[in-house]
This record gives sequence, structure tokens and C-alpha cells, in this order.
Amino acid sequence: MEEELKNQFRGRFGDEQAAIMEQAISFASRVHCNQRRDDGTPFVTHPLTVASYLLDMGMDAPTVIAGVLHDTVEDGDNVQIGDIETMFGHEVAFLVDGVTKLTKSGKQTYVTKKQEQTENLRKLFLAIAEDVRVVIIKLADRLHNMRTIDVCSPQKQIKKSKETIEVYAPLAHRFGMGAIRSELEDLAFRYLLPEEYQSIKEQVDVQQKERLELLSNAMERMKALLREANIEGSISGRPKHLYSSYRKMQRNNCTLHELYDLIAIRIIVDTVTDCYAALGVVHAAWKPLPGRFKDYIAMPKPNLYRSLHTTVMDENGIPFEVQIRTKEMHATAEYGIAAHWMYKEGRKSMTELDKKTSWLRQVLEADETTEDSKEFVDNILKDFLGEYVFVLTPRGEIIDLPVGSTPLDFAYRIHTNIGHHCQHARVNGNVVRLDYKLKTNDVVEIITSNAQTGPSRDWLAIVKTQSAKNKIRQWFKHENREENIQRGREMLEESAKRHGQSLAILMKPEYCAEVLKRHNLATLDDLYSSIGFGGVSAGQVLHKLIDLHRKAERLDELQEKLENAGTELSKKPLHRANPKGIYVHGDPGMAVFFGNCCNPLPGDPIIGYVTRGRGVSVHRKDCKNMQSLMQDPDRLIEVEWAIDERTDFSATIRVFIEDRPGSLLEVSKVLLGLNVNMTDLSSRSTDDGYAAMEITCTVSNAEQLQLIISNLRKIKQVIDVFRV
Repeated sequence: MEEELKNQFRGRFGDEQAAIMEQAISFASRVHCNQRRDDGTPFVTHPLTVASYLLDMGMDAPTVIAGVLHDTVEDGDNVQIGDIETMFGHEVAFLVDGVTKLTKSGKQTYVTKKQEQTENLRKLFLAIAEDVRVVIIKLADRLHNMRTIDVCSPQKQIKKSKETIEVYAPLAHRFGMGAIRSELEDLAFRYLLPEEYQSIKEQVDVQQKERLELLSNAMERMKALLREANIEGSISGRPKHLYSSYRKMQRNNCTLHELYDLIAIRIIVDTVTDCYAALGVVHAAWKPLPGRFKDYIAMPKPNLYRSLHTTVMDENGIPFEVQIRTKEMHATAEYGIAAHWMYKEGRKSMTELDKKTSWLRQVLEADETTEDSKEFVDNILKDFLGEYVFVLTPRGEIIDLPVGSTPLDFAYRIHTNIGHHCQHARVNGNVVRLDYKLKTNDVVEIITSNAQTGPSRDWLAIVKTQSAKNKIRQWFKHENREENIQRGREMLEESAKRHGQSLAILMKPEYCAEVLKRHNLATLDDLYSSIGFGGVSAGQVLHKLIDLHRKAERLDELQEKLENAGTELSKKPLHRANPKGIYVHGDPGMAVFFGNCCNPLPGDPIIGYVTRGRGVSVHRKDCKNMQSLMQDPDRLIEVEWAIDERTDFSATIRVFIEDRPGSLLEVSKVLLGLNVNMTDLSSRSTDDGYAAMEITCTVSNAEQLQLIISNLRKIKQVIDVFRV
């Protein structure tokens, strides 16, 4: 595989780029040398396969190279995006970073898996908005993973399939990558609904065989008629994909026998003129079904798809679909936006591509107006990756909107101010209510008025798209702050009364600070205002306050138990020091080890916990794990430092410092001056011009560690230092 990939790459891009490709393959092989896939094969076969997919799609050299490297940061040890940029340049590094999860690109850590997944999707969508090649790499990556998912555990199969059907197949559809979308859907369908999958597959296999036999004569006749008309072209049969058939049956409440396009004949010709000529030949020989002709050449779909579709009846009374397109249209139908790189010769700019992907700019706009990551991701999934209808502006421009959208959604999609000043709407020339549900092919015209000073609160219940809701909320947020503050305060009070709660008890400063932090707000007035304009619900805030109050009560109970346990334990006789420098009450023979979660040092208040089979685990009394340890207070045991014995301890500190030459030297000078022995040091750059250093050193007690921290904080370039 490796040699074949190198040879194909060299044949397309030449020796200079091939040398970079060989370097990338060598680097990926080293990074993944000790890793295996679930089927036992070397892990490096995955990125090499992804790169070969990208090469088959006709992608440019940086994209294929990024395909080879796309997992080096996420799955490699101590590989940073900066390393990729140094070796392969900014363009390749950006593409690799775009498909790398946040937790592996060294940016943040998250509380829950769900939150982590949400942040990773947000990062992916924004990277796609900056460079569409990111989505092509990600889809190639997902395609290979789904093709080899049969060796994974059932839980992983379901998890990955659900993610594929909800995110990646819709992404492929949005970017016009029909072949990848269909295959992803069918692969996910197999694991999510195995019984339905098998039933549809068996029915389709039988019917397709029957219909292909019946249509073979039609295909031969079609070839002869095209030759007579001097139209050069190829003809083939296209089977319907299983998931597409299943969804159509569910949507239309019909059986497989009632689907017209279970099998389609595809005609591929050289020019657009030939497309319409071939359509004339087909309609002259077979009777077309009324209402089943669609011209996606004159009016392409927003995802770049262009083709002529018609359904005709053969001599046996069996309807079948015919699709007619050029070779370039066919490549676009299969590979969507990726086909731009296949046929880029002769194009002077990305203008055409930019026009077809204008919805990406709305993704960036959504990021600017949406503070919450979950809300941002939900906006994208609902507004851009779900089921939608195609409506037209009075000038004939196609706008796609989620199913159920209204003229107000249309107005806000065109421009925020058009939405704010919308007075009424015309659909197909007739005035309609603002809550009218738009249908495909509706021609929509928005009538605005300067007398309309802004949106109505009732509009929040009318609009379907999250982006329209956000724009309306933003208007109320900025225009009526004082009113929103008063309204929000009253809404929170009413919610508390309904739940039998007292705001006087719940609105403690420490609770409010946590709520403000959760919603990225600065003051209580900001919180009330947000409730007032609908940015956050009163119920959400109240439930969080109640939860914080209950946790505080629980902690008070645990602290009381801890103090009581300490009082009882202190009555027991003290025994000699353990080799670790610890006095253990009750059993001098117990083995002692320090909890890695808090790394206690002499001088820290400590408590012991009797483990099963390992001895006594020693923790700081303020350790974050104490709450869970307190679930079994009978296993607590009192321990004390043997302060008269000299023992060395390992401690780790984190230093945030300006990332510039000499910073590490300044830190080293301070540690050397304090006669500190460093046992480990690692450093990485952050995106905002700083460096994060982790230093492990040997100290005798907490007082010495605090001395080190306070001296490091005196360095001019240091932003902060704290104990890990």
C-alpha cells in the first residue's frame, strides 16, 4: 500500500512534493509504530488508506499529506501541532489541527464526555468554515473507520454509527458528496437497525434483479437511439441505496414495490447540450410520468448537485428513473465539493466554490452570536444538517431551510435587518401569515417597513431555525436591557415559588458565582437580563442553584463526619513512624503510599484511608477525592507527619509564562538559586502567546514548595504558578 501510494502521488504532483510525502509517511510510521487497530493490523494502515481515498478524489497535495498525518497529534505521544507546522508547513498543520480533537491538540480539558464531544464538533465546524478541505479529510477518515467497523465491539459499533448518521452523513450530503453519504448511511443503518436493514436488503436484492432483467432491453435500446442521434455517452444501471429506500418508505408510508426509483438508468454525456438532447431522445421513446421531471442543471441544488431527472414508463408498464448528466456533473454528484480540485484547471479563482458554500459564512456568524457550545452545535445540526426545503427568492436564487421553516426564517437567512424589519410576506404572489410553513419551490418575497422597529417576542414561537431565534434574542438583549433585567428577576422569583424554594437561601454569593461562570456572565444583572430576553431559562438557573445548595449541605455533613472521625481516631495511641515518614494510628505494620490525586507534602493536613490489599492511602484533607472516600468513613484512619525525620518528596508545579526566548532560562535560574533538584520538565506553547511548563522537583515539605512558587511568581514574564 505504501509504495503504491508514493508512486501515485509522485505521478500526479512530481518529485518535489513526493519528497514531502515520503517524509510524512515516514513520520506517521514512527508515531504509530507501536499501535494496532481493532482488527490487529498496524495502525498506520488507516492514515495511509485515508490518504489514498483523498488521492482518488483528486485532492491537492497538502490535503493528501494531511491525510497521512491526520492522527499523529491525536493518537501519537507528545506530538504537537507545532511539530507538524515546523516539518510540513502551516497549511498542512491547519488541516491536521482541524480534524484533531481539542483534548489532543493541547487546548482544553472537559468535565464530561458529552461536553468534550460538543466542543470537538464546534472546533470541527469552525475549521470547516475556514477551509472546506477539513471536512473532506474527516469524511475520508470516517468512511474507512465505518468500512472496518465490523471488528469493533457492539457498543462502539452503535456509538460510531449513531454519530455517523447524525453528523457525518448529513455533512457529506451538505457538501454534495453523494457516494460517500450513501455508503456511510448504509453502513450505519446496518448496525443501528439490523433487522430493518436485513429485511430491506433481501427485498431490494430480489426486486433489483427482476427489474434489471426487465430494463436491460430498455438500456440496449437507449444506447442505439443515442448512437442514431450522434450523442456520445455511457449508460449504466444504478441501484438504490438501502437507507434511502428505508427512509422514503417511512416518510411516504409505502412499501418497497411502490418506489419508482428503486433502480435508475444513468446517462453520462460530454456536454450540457447533449444532456438536453438525450432527454429529448428518452421522452420520444418512452412515455414520461407527469410531475416527475426535475431540471437540476438549470437550477442546481445548493450542495452543487446538477443533473436531469425524469421518470418514464417502459413497454411492460414498469416506471423507471433516468438521470442525465455530464462527466463533470457526475464527478460532482459523487464527490461534491471535492470535485472542484478534479476540474480546477482553467479556473481563475475560488469564486464559484465560495458562492456554493456561502452557508459556511453563516456558521462563523453563528459562532459570533452563540456563547454556549452546545447551543452552537445544535444550531448547525438543526439548521444546516437536517431535512430541508428549497425555496426561491424573487430573482430565482435557491435558499435551503429546515423543514417547517416560515417566511421569518427566510427573512433572517437573507439578512438580520430584513428579519428585524419584516412586516409581512408574499409566497407565490399571495400575502401569507408569518407562521406559514414554506414548501419546496415556493417563491418568497419579504416586505419590510421602517415603522417595524424590531422583532416581536411572539416571533420566537414562530421561527424554526436556531439562527433566527438567536438573532431575535440578541436584539432583545441589546435593545431592552433594563426591561429584561426586571423581567428576568420576576421570572426567576416566580419559578422559585412554583418549586417551593426561597431565593434568599439559594442566591448565596458562592452559588451565584458558579451560575455566572457556567453561562459566561459577569454580573447578576447580566443573568437576569439573559433570563429576560430568553438566552437562558429561569428553570435552568433555578435547578442549578438548587443543585449547588444540596451539594453544599452534603459537603457540610461530610465535613462534620470527618471531624467526628478525627476526634475518635485521635484517642487511639500513636505508633512509630512508617518508612514513608508517616505516623499511623492503630496499626504500625500497615504499608503506606501517597495518593497521586493530591501528592501530600509535610505540612499539609492529611488523613489516611485503609484500602483493600494495598495498605493505607494518604491524602490531603482538602483532596478532591475525599467526598467519595467519605462514603465509607469507617475505613478512615488518622495519620500524621513524622516531622523530625528527613524524607524527600516529589511535587509538580505548573508555570504559565510569556513564550519568548530566555523564559526557560529565567525559571531555571530561580530553581538553581533555591538549590532545587528538578526531576522532570515539559513545556508546550498555547495559542495566545504563552508557554505552559510542568516542573517536577524534589522537596522536603509544603513550606519549601510554597517558597519555590512565590519566588517563581516574582519573574516578570510569569503569569501564574500553582501546585498540580
